[in-house]
Amino acid sequence: MSLSRVSVTGVRNLHPVTLSPSPRINILYGANGSGKTSVLEAIHLLGIARSFRSSRLLPVIQYEQPSCTVFGQVDLAQGGHSNLGVSRDRQGEFQIRIDGQNARSAAQLAEILPLQLINPDSFRLLEGAPKIRRQFLDWGVFHVEPRFMATWQRLQKALKQRNSWLRHGTLDAASQAAWDRELCSASDEIDEFRRAYIKALKPVFEQTLSELVELEGLTLSYYRGWDKEKELSTVLASSLHRDQQMGHTQAGPQRADLRLRLGAHNAADILSRGQQKLVVCALRIAQGHLVSQVRRGQCIYLVDDLPSELDDNHRRA
Repeated sequence: MSLSRVSVTGVRNLHPVTLSPSPRINILYGANGSGKTSVLEAIHLLGIARSFRSSRLLPVIQYEQPSCTVFGQVDLAQGGHSNLGVSRDRQGEFQIRIDGQNARSAAQLAEILPLQLINPDSFRLLEGAPKIRRQFLDWGVFHVEPRFMATWQRLQKALKQRNSWLRHGTLDAASQAAWDRELCSASDEIDEFRRAYIKALKPVFEQTLSELVELEGLTLSYYRGWDKEKELSTVLASSLHRDQQMGHTQAGPQRADLRLRLGAHNAADILSRGQQKLVVCALRIAQGHLVSQVRRGQCIYLVDDLPSELDDNHRRA
């Protein structure tokens, strides 16, 4: 798939603009403050329904404008095209439309327009909290495993129920046992999807990384969120008292992580900033390759300020 047309109104400092991007490489250039990053932000909004510059969408709306709107046309790998639209007004109303119909969730946008972002905040993938790496992992699983989303929704529902009764004790023993079984079932499926994905990702990542930088001994591993030698049901039973004290479930796929190590050390602790950026680039590019292999379509990369932290040799790489 490729983005063949995008129209932006009311986003940041951009005047209303319509672009017809190339299906391959597009370069935005201009002075600082001319709106290059805002164009990328608008496309990100179209594909993910979120800004990468702000946790809230209100600052995205141009000063003195009532709303911001982004429309796009995506040429599909199987032929034909899909029309996407997102809008947000100052009262907080957010609307997503796909081919003229209201969409239920941003996941429907992401399925049609898979995006990867590489920008100065990319270091957070290595340095940040495990949640950021889980989001990276689950983006990949979502795009290659059709069963992932339904199973993820089951997991979230069961986890919400369990955490509620941990805090409030509102369920009887039979109901608690039923929700624990559902939680364990969904957790095992999510773990299976993630493990299969990492198995496919690792060789692609290693090959991609070798083309960008020499980092002998760098390893990528997956921690599923509980002891790999034990069933989750056993772990939940043994940690029940502590979970009740904490008010939430401490073991499970919601605690999973990706671990990048160089020898015995956390990679983020010893790699230079430039090396970290290249590792992140390799991870993101590898994800895009897998999407292309499974779905026979392109992943779209939004790259902002690529030269930062890189020396001349690595910029050329």
